[in-house]
Amino acid sequence: MDVRALRRTLRDRAGSALARRFGVDPRALAALRVSLGVLLLTDLLLRSRDLVAFYTDAGVLPRSVLREHVGGIAALSLHALSGSAWVQGLLFVLAGAAAAALLVGYRTTLATAVSFVLLVSLHARNPVLLNGGDSLLRRLLFWGAFLPLGRRWSVDALRAERERECDPASDGTDRVANLASAALLVQVVLVYATNAVYKLRGDLWVSGEAILYVFRLDQLTTGLGEVLANYPTVLRAFDRVWLGLLVTSVGLLLLTGWTRAAFAALFAGMHLGMALTMRITVFPLISVAGLLPFLPGAFWDAATAKVRESRPGERFDAADWSRRVERLLPEARFGAVGAVRTVGAVPAGVARWARRIRPPVVGCLLALVLVWNAAALGYVALPEDVSSTVDPEEYRWDMFAPEPRTTDGWYVVPGELASGERVDVFHRRAVRWDPPPDVARSYRNVRWFKYMMDLRASAYAPLRPQFADYLCQRWNATHEDGVRRLELYYVEQPVRLDGPDPTRRVKLHSHTCSGPA
Repeated sequence: MDVRALRRTLRDRAGSALARRFGVDPRALAALRVSLGVLLLTDLLLRSRDLVAFYTDAGVLPRSVLREHVGGIAALSLHALSGSAWVQGLLFVLAGAAAAALLVGYRTTLATAVSFVLLVSLHARNPVLLNGGDSLLRRLLFWGAFLPLGRRWSVDALRAERERECDPASDGTDRVANLASAALLVQVVLVYATNAVYKLRGDLWVSGEAILYVFRLDQLTTGLGEVLANYPTVLRAFDRVWLGLLVTSVGLLLLTGWTRAAFAALFAGMHLGMALTMRITVFPLISVAGLLPFLPGAFWDAATAKVRESRPGERFDAADWSRRVERLLPEARFGAVGAVRTVGAVPAGVARWARRIRPPVVGCLLALVLVWNAAALGYVALPEDVSSTVDPEEYRWDMFAPEPRTTDGWYVVPGELASGERVDVFHRRAVRWDPPPDVARSYRNVRWFKYMMDLRASAYAPLRPQFADYLCQRWNATHEDGVRRLELYYVEQPVRLDGPDPTRRVKLHSHTCSGPA
C-alpha cells in the first residue's frame, strides 16, 4: 500500500474515532439548550422568593459587607451596582427573558451569552449561597456559547429553513465535532473524575460508611431518604455503585453508541435518586442536563421514531409553528443554521474573524480548565501571584468528599423583646432547643440552608452581625413588641451510627438590635 494512502487512512480512522467520542449530536445540543432554559427559569423563580434577603442592601449581605469580606468577586456583579429591590427585580426579569429565549432557541448564541453573564453576576452578588450545581450550570452555559445549541428544535432553525437561507448541503443533523464539543464533554467528566479522587482520599467512602452518614443527616434527607436510612445494606450497595461510577467516569468519553448511552443512564439514575432522597433542589437535574450531550445519534433516532409511533397520523407543521412564533418575536434574518446569528448585527468580516479565532481560544480555555483542576487536586503548582489571588482549592468538585459531614444540627435564635418575653426570632416561635420534627424544613429552603451552614465557619464570622441585624429588622417591621437583643446558636448533633446522637449548643454571636425596639 502507498505510504501516503496508509497515512491518510490512519488519519481518517483516528479522526472518525475522535469524532465519535468528542462529537455531539445536534439534537443532544438542542435538548441541552431546552434543559438549560428550564433550569435557569426554575432557579430564578426559586431565588426570587428571597430577593430582598439575599440580594439587596436590606438583606443579610449588603454591598458594603460583600466588598469588605467577600473580596473582589463583587466587581464581577452587575447586581452589586445597586442595593435596591426594584433593580434586582429588573435584572431577574432580564435574566428570565434571556432564559426564555434560550429555551425556544431565539437568537440562541446571544441568549446563551446574556444568560451566562447574568448568572455569573447573580452568583457573584452573594457567593455564600452557591453549591456545586451552580458551578456546573455556569460551565454548561459557558461552553454552550461556543456551540450551535440552536441548530435543531429552535426558532432560529425554523426561520432559517423557512427563509431558505440555510446551507443546502446540510440538514442540521451532522454531528458537531470540534474543540468546543470536546471541552463540553471533558468538563462534565472532570466533575466526576476529580470528585472520585477526593473521595478516594478519605476513609469513609472506601469503607462504604460515607453514605450511611449522609443519610443520617436530617438536614438533607427527605421523603424516600428517611426510609432508606433504615437499610444500611442497601445504602452500602449504593455507595459501591456510585464510587465505582465516579472512578470509571472516563468511560463517558471512551465508550460510544448505545454502550455510552447506557453508561450515561446509570449516572442519570443516581442523580435522580439523589433528587428523590435529598433536599438539594435542582442540583441533580443540572447534572442530568450535563449528561445529555453524551447520548449518541442512535438514541435520538430511536426517540424520534418512538414519538412518531405514539402519535400516528399527526404531523408537526414546522412552517406553521414558525409563522405563529414570528408574530410574537422581533423580525430577524439568519445565516447558516450551524451559525444561527442575526444578519446585520455583526459584520460579515467580524463574523469570519470570530470563527477563525474560536478554535485557539477554546483550546486555550480548555487547557486552563485542565490545569486549574490539576492544581485543585494538588498535582500542579500555580504561579505565586495567581495562587495568592485565588485558591483553586476553594473552587473544587468535592461534594461530600473526602468525607461527608458527620454532624447534624439546627439553629435557635433566642431574642429578648421589649416586653421581656423571649422568642426564637429566626423561626418566629417560642424558643425550643429540642430537635425540630423535620430538621430539613427548619431551614426555609436550600439557599437558606447553604447560607446558614457557611455562617457556622470561622471564615464567615464577620457576616454574623449583619445576619443578626437582618433578623432584628425583619421582626421589628412586623411586630409591635420589638426585639432588643438576640443570640445566635447552632445546636450541633454529631452523627453516631451505633447509638443515640447527643447535642451541643454552640453560641455563634450575641447582638444588640439597633433602632427603636
